[in-house]
Amino acid sequence: MNPENLVPIGLSTELAARSALVEAALREMHPDSAVYQTRDSYFDVETFGYDQRCRYDIKDGVEFERHYSWAGAGSQVHAEYTQAWMQVDWSDKSLEVVKLSWPVSHGTEEVHWIVADTYETATEFHVAVCEWCSAVRGEILVFQEGCWSKSAELFESIRSTTLDGLVLAPGLKEQVRGDLDRFFNARETYKSYGIPWKRGVLLVGPPGNGKTHAVKALINHMGIACLYVKSFKAEYRSEHSLIRDVFKRARDTTPCVLVLEDLDSLVNDTNRSFFLNELDGFAANEGILVLATTNHPDRLDPAIVDRPSRFDRKYHFNLPELDERAAFLAMWNAQLEAAVRLTDIGIGRAAAATDGFSFAYLKELVLSTVMAWINADEKADIDGISLAQASLLRDQMSSMDLAGQEPTAPDEDEGPRFPWMR
Repeated sequence: MNPENLVPIGLSTELAARSALVEAALREMHPDSAVYQTRDSYFDVETFGYDQRCRYDIKDGVEFERHYSWAGAGSQVHAEYTQAWMQVDWSDKSLEVVKLSWPVSHGTEEVHWIVADTYETATEFHVAVCEWCSAVRGEILVFQEGCWSKSAELFESIRSTTLDGLVLAPGLKEQVRGDLDRFFNARETYKSYGIPWKRGVLLVGPPGNGKTHAVKALINHMGIACLYVKSFKAEYRSEHSLIRDVFKRARDTTPCVLVLEDLDSLVNDTNRSFFLNELDGFAANEGILVLATTNHPDRLDPAIVDRPSRFDRKYHFNLPELDERAAFLAMWNAQLEAAVRLTDIGIGRAAAATDGFSFAYLKELVLSTVMAWINADEKADIDGISLAQASLLRDQMSSMDLAGQEPTAPDEDEGPRFPWMR
């Protein structure tokens, strides 16, 4: 078989015989070389080359196929080869890599063949590429629709989030931060006493009270690789296989933080036993800190929340008390332009009028007060507008409760959104 015919002939072959035909053809073309096949998802020569870990070019005279994707406003167009035959220079070695992919029932099958002088060289290159591409550097790994993707945007959002900008019950920030710090600093201590170096932490409380902000701030503070799970669902794949993939990737990335936000929506009657087996079964989860949140602990099975060694630390993010409401309103008030700030007396009155408000609703109070002040025919008293808006928001919360809906408001860790915020 001629090299220029390998890609089109390989793809036109019946699926069952495709990889065998390509490998046989490569062995025939390179009888004195090692032909090494891998289907490892971490083996991404393009990313390895883009990060200047190797140099590659498409082999002369060989057909190839590539596609371009756009990730949204402000992003660059990304090119990826679907089918290609690459000439690779790595370290002081020269290799060839053939890449073929084709659609299958559960997504896309992707196969690489490394052609090298020896199997040792092929193995070394395989390991080098996988180690580099699986590492988390300057991004967050996000799991959704059965696939991992690296999000630099989420990483940048996390980098700007700190615990200093979070108002919580006295001592709560220090407790959570200290617990996580002690865990990641105690590897040798755990080992010396024969204790598995793993931890489960659950943040519990009604929505809008700082759990998401705390998760982002803790990840920023620890500086540990982070894996974030959005769902355990994907077309054509079972939840069991997805859960297995998540924990496998976490074990490959240790030490790491595995974030399971809204745990009650991720774990259900169908996948619970498999989830528990991965969380606390025979597989070693050394170096994994599972950081989960839930608005509804009552929806979680007692086997998840009550059994030791699964989530052995639980921190409650409750509705703020009077002093916490006043501190939160003062913090946001300080970010406003002088013309729309509450007075100190106004802050106290607003805090007293908002018993039962979450932090998210308190922030909505600040924003809606400013909007109402701007829309007033005459520039009315900002303190009085704040109390009126608090009453309107309370009515909104009551009507949603009567309708059986969960009150919602802008996320409490969202940054300034309007020009009157400095």
